[in-house]
Amino acid sequence: MSRKKSREYAFRLVFEKFFHEPDTNFPDDMEDIVLEEEDRDFVNHLIGGINQNYDSIMETIKTNTVGYELERIYKIDLAILVLAVFELKYDDTPKNVVINEAIELSKKYSTDKSYSFINGVLAKIVNE
Repeated sequence: MSRKKSREYAFRLVFEKFFHEPDTNFPDDMEDIVLEEEDRDFVNHLIGGINQNYDSIMETIKTNTVGYELERIYKIDLAILVLAVFELKYDDTPKNVVINEAIELSKKYSTDKSYSFINGVLAKIVNE
């Protein structure tokens, strides 16, 4: 598996979390998918980091989505943003890779207009 597929799996876990109780951590149950050990480690790194920095990540998104209430952002887009903001702020993945991967996820899973919204928010965060 690749980092791209691992990132996609982590996105699915983040999206799933939005349908659980607010005070629960992101699920890390990966029994339903076969991952190479390196890929599993990467997913665990992403989800663990998001769990650890969730409030800061959400604050960053809130600050950079002026005119949008977090509760009103399409949950798929929000999950993509959470994953991307973690990587931008707390990981060493190149910024252009993070943005490209986020746009690809939005084109695959979200609406036709979502990728430009996500690109705009992430560009604003990178330029802070």
